[in-house]
Amino acid sequence: MKADIRIALVGNPNTGKSTLFNVLTGLNQKIGNFPGVTVDKKIGYSSLPDGRSAEVIDLPGTYSLYPKSHDESIVFSVLADRSNDHNPDLVVIILDATNLKRNLLLYTQVADLKIPVIVALNMMDMAKKADLTIDVDGFAKKLGVPVIPVSARKVEGIDKLKEAIAFSNKIAFQPDSIDVGSIAPQLIAAVQKEIGIDNPYYALQLAHQHETLAFLTPGQNEAIETLEKEFAFHSQKAQGAETIARYNFINDLLYDTVTKSVTAEDETTSNRIDKILTHKVFGFVIFFAILMFIFQSIFAWSEYPMSLISDGFVWAQSTLHHYLPAGPLTNLLVDGVVAGLSGVMVFIPQIAILFAFISILEDTGYMSRVTFMMDKIMRKVGLNGKSVVPLIGGFACAVPSIMSTRTIENWKDRMITIMVTPLITCSARLPVYTLLISLVVPNKSVWWIFNMQGLALTAMYLFSLVSAVVVAWVMKYILKSRERGYFIMELPVYRMPRWGNVLHSMYDRSKAFVLQAGKVIIAVSVILWVMASYGPGKGFDQIDQKYKQAQYQKAAPDSLQRMIASDKLENSYAGVLGHAIEPVIRPLGFDWKIGIALITSFAAREVFVGTMATIYSVNGDADNIQSVKQKMGSAKNEQTGQPVFTLAVAMSLMMFYAFAMQCASTVAVVYRETKNWRWPAAQFAYMTVLAYVASFVTYHLLK
Repeated sequence: MKADIRIALVGNPNTGKSTLFNVLTGLNQKIGNFPGVTVDKKIGYSSLPDGRSAEVIDLPGTYSLYPKSHDESIVFSVLADRSNDHNPDLVVIILDATNLKRNLLLYTQVADLKIPVIVALNMMDMAKKADLTIDVDGFAKKLGVPVIPVSARKVEGIDKLKEAIAFSNKIAFQPDSIDVGSIAPQLIAAVQKEIGIDNPYYALQLAHQHETLAFLTPGQNEAIETLEKEFAFHSQKAQGAETIARYNFINDLLYDTVTKSVTAEDETTSNRIDKILTHKVFGFVIFFAILMFIFQSIFAWSEYPMSLISDGFVWAQSTLHHYLPAGPLTNLLVDGVVAGLSGVMVFIPQIAILFAFISILEDTGYMSRVTFMMDKIMRKVGLNGKSVVPLIGGFACAVPSIMSTRTIENWKDRMITIMVTPLITCSARLPVYTLLISLVVPNKSVWWIFNMQGLALTAMYLFSLVSAVVVAWVMKYILKSRERGYFIMELPVYRMPRWGNVLHSMYDRSKAFVLQAGKVIIAVSVILWVMASYGPGKGFDQIDQKYKQAQYQKAAPDSLQRMIASDKLENSYAGVLGHAIEPVIRPLGFDWKIGIALITSFAAREVFVGTMATIYSVNGDADNIQSVKQKMGSAKNEQTGQPVFTLAVAMSLMMFYAFAMQCASTVAVVYRETKNWRWPAAQFAYMTVLAYVASFVTYHLLK
């Protein structure tokens, strides 16, 4: 799509930048990567009042143009490189009206690059609640650029912002905020002459960042390096001098334009709440209580919709078998594709509930408090406080969580975080856990409050957190680095969740889960059905001949069909494969059917459920279609006659899935982030060993 004007959204983290991006672009957006790097690129399109279209790019949040992470370095690269495909015609800088002093540092830096700028003064509703009075006209006059009051959450002031964007060709450049030339006058003049630019602040930024800027030629890089040595340029001292000068300008600006009617002693509501929620004792108690409530709700609230979906698939399979002509194609569709999909679709309610709670925790600002509280614990095991964000995000999915480790500056902290994040119980494990728990844990209440199945699920989630922390502590002594990590984080004020955003998150993430898992499951189900329906040599013909003998003809037709189906499954390609690995997995309590599921679920963990549904459908009776839970619950060990899925076997399986690296997407993203196959290989190896040992110990303790 060709746009008439390109706009970049720039701002600090927690200023509502992403919310404003969503309001401006709606669903007309796409996510990719900036060329040559792994930083996410969010681009959308918006219609302007004059009929033109605008391309809107949401640049990573940053506190200043001096980057502290790989994501932040993108901001200056895009703004400074005129040849960059994403170089904007206009920058919209989002300022949090309740925290202008901190936000204005970035604004003054961007404005001094002499790019047309509009200020979106966001969270004006929150500023009013905080008794802040902002003279918007005086503010705009002193800055020399348009200042538009908005509230992105309430979609207020957006039309005026679009009007300002439409008339952005009339915007004059803001006068210099500070005298940049006084910081390093000789160096700036020399860099300007060498590169052929007339902007002194642009020249100063090149002196600071030239080593990381891909758009500079090797010759220009070398020339700037030589000039730095010639004029004894000290980057950190220059940054310090610049920051002090900018805050002098900011203090004068705010003194003239912002007044606060509340006395300095008054405490904000967020601070009063934080005294409880971030308390060194009660804070953790509340956090674990919230986790327990979430996992209790996942079981309690999803029971009815899950039953409806399960019954719907049972009806669909029965109907298809009844009306479609008997034959391989019908069996493939019903026992392969439909049975496989039922194993995933039935868990949509639980996935939606999990993502709804995660969205609420993020939207209210509580997730930032969890990160803050966990910082001290993380440091003791050799991690950075910023590691908590990927670890908590791992409850949803390891892939974006591993990508989010780019904000961790320290190499050792980042690598340890990447290596342990897949241990966190993700949404893909949820179907496996809930299925196995529902088979062996009674659906009973404890103390009239807690459900035993909910407690078991909570235990699995907490176990994953403890496992990640313990493994991180071990890796602290394995990986060596002299870098020292640090943790700086802003706690946003508490806000009511945006329920529209919560619903969108539930829908969007559940849809992504179903589509991603569904593609894999359909492919695996088709392959698995073929492997389970056909066998090597003339084995199937011999089985048919065997059951034509007189002693078998006395059996009831249904019983005879089950014996034939069971015999054929065991002698199929899938059965041969399962029997081949059975000696290895037998000590874990697993039979050859579970072995097939372990192999297929190395593509994605949730495939386990679909595989079980397909295996037992192939082995079942077309006239007695059951849900996957019923099939597994009624499965008997052929040698002992006892149930296959006992408490020992189910817990052993959950321990295996708690540790095993059974996710091809995670392996791929670890390689993508580390650029070296040895890291995903080492991760796969240690997690597989842990899975086998934990499963072995669990089975032999419980059997």
